[in-house]
Amino acid sequence: MASENRRPDRVAEAIREEVATFLATDVKDPRVAGLVTVTGAEVTRDLRHATVFVSVMGSDSARAATFEGLESVAGHLRARVGRSLRLRLAPEISFRPDETAARASRIEDLLARIKNGQPPDGDGDD
Repeated sequence: MASENRRPDRVAEAIREEVATFLATDVKDPRVAGLVTVTGAEVTRDLRHATVFVSVMGSDSARAATFEGLESVAGHLRARVGRSLRLRLAPEISFRPDETAARASRIEDLLARIKNGQPPDGDGDD
């Protein structure tokens, strides 16, 4: 029974790896450009829906275009994941931004400012 409860975690990790491989080698959509990193995936217990978290480096417009491109290849990825993982029903894949790297960078910047005696700005923009 314990292994049944961990199956969504194993499937999520396999989906994360498959999506990362696809984005690194096979993606043809020109909107998916720049540094796109797959940081994680979550799958519902019934394995019908998968959320893939990605970090996209670049301007806001480049990030928006990348997410449009990712949404357009989601159907292709669903079929690919279903074949490679031999799932009876491949999960629907959606993409969400992972802002962890941006937050970490912001925190490092604020700490550096404090260390150098500069007041941190309160608006979040530099």
